[in-house]
Amino acid sequence: MTAYRTNISFLFPLILCIIWELCSRVGLLPQTIIPSPTRILIALYELTRDGLPRGNTLLMHALYSLMRVACGFLLAVVIGVPLGILCGWSKTLRDMLTPIIETLRPIPPLAWIPLAILWFGIGLRSAAFIIFLGCLFPILLSTVSGVLSVDAILINAARTLGADDRQIFLKVLLPGATPAIYTGLRIGLGIGWMTLVAAEFTGVKSGYGLGYMIMTARDIQRPDMVLAGMVIIGLTGFLLDCGIRLMEARALRWR
Repeated sequence: MTAYRTNISFLFPLILCIIWELCSRVGLLPQTIIPSPTRILIALYELTRDGLPRGNTLLMHALYSLMRVACGFLLAVVIGVPLGILCGWSKTLRDMLTPIIETLRPIPPLAWIPLAILWFGIGLRSAAFIIFLGCLFPILLSTVSGVLSVDAILINAARTLGADDRQIFLKVLLPGATPAIYTGLRIGLGIGWMTLVAAEFTGVKSGYGLGYMIMTARDIQRPDMVLAGMVIIGLTGFLLDCGIRLMEARALRWR
């Protein structure tokens, strides 16, 4: 059954690509608007070899984007996880912060772009700030939910056995909340990666970044390179999600 699921996971996208290619070759899909998979592969090769602009290779664009996402995501983890644990642990703190969190949470990260540029200028800090906002709230709220979902019977049992607050936190609360925390990390990283392109549209001056590369491809009317950049963004996001799931599986081997 596992082998079947693995095969279907790879075969279904391959079948879709074959259908896409055939539709392009018979003229059902205009190549100037929706390039075929083979043209996208050629564009990927050109971006890897020559770069866009010339000399700015695909690898460098990807590394700069990963650096920006890493800065925003790690900052969201450093702030969101501890704050979420504290809010879950303390009802007073949760009641104090909930109105603020629920007011800021619906604001799209992209709406902060003008202020980000005003506060941090055009560069790494403004892009990382936008990505940070995209990552923060899923991580924070998932952590709060994870702490609140820990069975009160377990906490009371630990107290009955003589455990102090520190032991309850380390041995009961944190392990019980870990699955929800990892769920928040996956959701937060996905949203942060989605905001990357828009953040790089307005928050980049280095000439590197997948979003910057896509905008350049648009300006020179190369839809094949635009789609190639989108493919790289999607595949990179998929690999990052797989990495977090692998970390989760190792951290939760006790389950």
